[in-house]
Amino acid sequence: MTLKRLVLFFVMTPIAVLLAVSALFGSWQEPQFQSRLELYQTNIALQAQAWQSEDSGDDKLQAIQEAILGEQPLESATKQYQEARQSVQANLDKVNNKLAQLRSQAEITPTPPKPLPDAPPTIKTPKQGQQQLQQSFKQLQKLLAELDLRLGILQAQQGQTDTAFKTWSELQQRSDINPGFGETAAVLTGLWSNPPRILPNAQEPIQKNLEGWFRSTALVKLYQLQQRQDALLAVKAAQQESSAQAVVKLAVIGTIPTLAALIGLILLILLFAQRLLKGKASLLAQNADIPWSTPWGGETVLQVFIIGFFFMGQIFVPLVISLLPIPRPIVDVRLQAFSVLVSYFLVALGALLVLYFSLKRFFPLPEFWFRFRFQDNWFLWGLGGYCTALPVVVVVSLINQQLWQGQGGSNPLLQLALESQDSIALGIFFSTAAIAAPFFEEILFRGFLLPSLTRYLPVWGSILISSLLFAIAHLSLSEILPLTALGIVLGVVYTRSRNLLAPMLLHSLWNSGTLLSLFILGST
Repeated sequence: MTLKRLVLFFVMTPIAVLLAVSALFGSWQEPQFQSRLELYQTNIALQAQAWQSEDSGDDKLQAIQEAILGEQPLESATKQYQEARQSVQANLDKVNNKLAQLRSQAEITPTPPKPLPDAPPTIKTPKQGQQQLQQSFKQLQKLLAELDLRLGILQAQQGQTDTAFKTWSELQQRSDINPGFGETAAVLTGLWSNPPRILPNAQEPIQKNLEGWFRSTALVKLYQLQQRQDALLAVKAAQQESSAQAVVKLAVIGTIPTLAALIGLILLILLFAQRLLKGKASLLAQNADIPWSTPWGGETVLQVFIIGFFFMGQIFVPLVISLLPIPRPIVDVRLQAFSVLVSYFLVALGALLVLYFSLKRFFPLPEFWFRFRFQDNWFLWGLGGYCTALPVVVVVSLINQQLWQGQGGSNPLLQLALESQDSIALGIFFSTAAIAAPFFEEILFRGFLLPSLTRYLPVWGSILISSLLFAIAHLSLSEILPLTALGIVLGVVYTRSRNLLAPMLLHSLWNSGTLLSLFILGST
């Protein structure tokens, strides 16, 4: 065995596996993004439930409103907030326990005689890990206080004033929060007391620490007690305007994906029916058993992914980025978006260069390898694949949520995209997720990995293995099942169409739809 193979098999591969396992285990300790996303949608639903059309007696409009919001929006929102609070409290307890363990280890660990060298960006030192945990702890404390403020308002609006007072009282007793939250809780308690108590400067903490439906509800209560008719009319007019916008938002993020999923479900039924009736002549059977002619072996595949993907993405590029003269932590959202784009571009460039030089000695490649044909039905394959992927991934995601119970981590890009309302930053995020990611990942996973596996496995087995590796490469435990399901659809589309443009379009539509939903949910 040559030195190159020894290093690849016994040094680089174990390191890459260790880094991937470490990242996956780390994601297991983190909350899923889905719960935060559901709260954003709940907040929009609360805004929309105050909407009143000009023709308030129109039964059709009321039926549409009920279909979008549900029959009991306040009760549903309360349940969502209670579940979110339980999840945040559980995560807060876990982080607190980890911090206690780190502090106890620091007390008994002797100080080394010489300064330790800086660790690589992907490997956290104990101090860095403790700092990150402390930051997460503060963020969770802040989030818990915000949830309690809002949950109390929901309870008070449903006549559960004693429960609301208890929620706000417990919030005020916590000394580890921003004093502004305690002040806001005191103001809210006074507004819903009997008789009411209006604290001095009551309006300021409401406007500062509440938003959306919660802010307008508290302000309406305040202005009614103060008998400020002009201010009351103004806030109700603003509430009505935001309610109308919220109805439109919910209609967009609910109707379009639902219609696409319904079309996808019909397509799935028709495709499977055709497969049963026509057998080998059906669309699903097209190219289903035809492997690629692969002149290289597993060593080349391992070389491309270990060196080109994992080492570029987990060690080399993070190290290069860390050496750049960029102030940290990056606060500006445009810089964050640009940093994500540059990092992704460098990883993609490095991986594609490794892929090129690994395959160069096999040029010219056999037929069907890395095939791009614009004069083909790739658009229909991509669009149809997107529609069929929706019901498949939704069902898998519902099962997945029950398995992980809010844990397992998520893509950090989702949170940035949700909270950013900067058009330039969103444009950069779109370039990364909807253009760069489909191009690079489809070339690597569907264009190279899947066909390479057909040398050893049947086509269906190659689709399954490449889809699983595609999901694992995203380094988030909670996303492995949904991304594997998406990868299977991408693999089926590519093996049947034999055109990389088809899965690239599907992938781009998927990421674009996700970003559009996040933009709508995060907009104010």
